[in-house]
Amino acid sequence: MRRIPEPELMLDDEQARAYAAADFESAHSLYPRLFDKLFPDRSRRALVLDIGCGPCDVTIRFARTNPGYRFHAVDGSAAMLKCAPLTPRIKLIKGCVPGVKLPAKSYDVILSSSLLHHLKEPQVLWQTIQHHSKPGTLVFVVDLRRPATRTAAERIAKKYSAGEPQVLKRDFFNSLLAAFTPAEVRQQLRMAGLNWLRVTTLTDRHLMISGECPAVRHIRAH
Repeated sequence: MRRIPEPELMLDDEQARAYAAADFESAHSLYPRLFDKLFPDRSRRALVLDIGCGPCDVTIRFARTNPGYRFHAVDGSAAMLKCAPLTPRIKLIKGCVPGVKLPAKSYDVILSSSLLHHLKEPQVLWQTIQHHSKPGTLVFVVDLRRPATRTAAERIAKKYSAGEPQVLKRDFFNSLLAAFTPAEVRQQLRMAGLNWLRVTTLTDRHLMISGECPAVRHIRAH
């Protein structure tokens, strides 16, 4: 099935509120545990960049499980950021990659959750990661993955969004159609020179991209 892109930003207040109130417990609670398993020997203090943070549900889960972490949480939607609770260790920044001005040149950890499938040009995410990583930076990206057929997407959407508002059911189905396959993401990483990142299939609807930035990188010339 060919990819069908969707709008990059959730600008509507109703859409943002529905997303913020949705039950993502099964997926979002898994991410900090996976991160801990992938990087058990990581530093307990870190400056973290969260790209496409939305209402910060995932950001807050990482903050709770990593009390020594400080976060710069970036999103292009003011409606989404309005739904994010204010906490001392999370600095909210409105803007879109790659143009957003970030307070730090590089980060110890770079996170992104459910942003990739919104991007018309996925290289903006990988270029941002390339630009703001340094030797030892830990990268943890999770996103939806596109099913093989429209029928499969309908089945997955029905299974996981049955009790949600209609706007969320619609958005979830459209997001499945807009998501990338593991093979497409691997090609994106090769183009970006991020050969140190690994793509893993997590669930029937999720994939993960993770890795630690090496001391010597071969950065692709653009």
